[in-house]
Amino acid sequence: MTRSDVTPTPWTALRGLTPARIALGRAGSSLPTAPHLEFQLAHARARKAVHLGLDLPALQADLAGLELPMQTVASAATDRAMYLQRPDLGRQLDRASRDAIAAPEGGCDLAIVIADGLSALAIQSNAASFLSLVVPMLRQMGLTLGPPTIATQARVAIGDEIGASLRARMVLVLIGERPGLSSPDSMGLYLTHDPKPGRTDEARNCISNVRAAGLSYPEAAQKLIFLITQARKLGLTGIHLKDEAEPLAAIEPRRNFLIE
Repeated sequence: MTRSDVTPTPWTALRGLTPARIALGRAGSSLPTAPHLEFQLAHARARKAVHLGLDLPALQADLAGLELPMQTVASAATDRAMYLQRPDLGRQLDRASRDAIAAPEGGCDLAIVIADGLSALAIQSNAASFLSLVVPMLRQMGLTLGPPTIATQARVAIGDEIGASLRARMVLVLIGERPGLSSPDSMGLYLTHDPKPGRTDEARNCISNVRAAGLSYPEAAQKLIFLITQARKLGLTGIHLKDEAEPLAAIEPRRNFLIE
């Protein structure tokens, strides 16, 4: 099929503004060959991201620079197939992990959970770099941090049980989000005040699409610090806590310590 066989659309220029599949043109009543093949490749990458396992040794090595004691736990889903078919099991720890978690004396202000979720690729690609930026900010705020916990075959709500076990005032869950056709490596951040089993999504704040081609690490860190600060003041997170952080571009000229 030659380029002349493709009927263009009048809004092709908009493709430069988004990775979404728009203005692809048509060949007869179908997609042109190139966009069709690109779609198949993106779909294959998304499927691969869902089934890809977490490389624990590599992730632990990447996180070593945080200089925090690390622990690894597993959900009650024993393998990837069970994880995908039984979301409820991904929200709870298995018995061995539940027994192994020990709370630091006096608890902690914030527990950090790093969960593979639906895209281990997102965690492998983004978690260490993001935490290397944000952990110094948290320490500068005077927060006490629990041992970062890597959770495999995990859903967001597993952070509630981990946070409660660590007697944390808040829990931050970094998790691989459901892969999209243009974003197989998107990481989400979920913040919950007073974590405990039974919390629902209305009690959390979410920062989504954290990755190189999405929300940048400094932007995500700025939003997260704002939410943590407000959560400590109000004693809550979720639908009653709105993200009203200033855009990063408006703050940078002031050289705010939170984004240096």
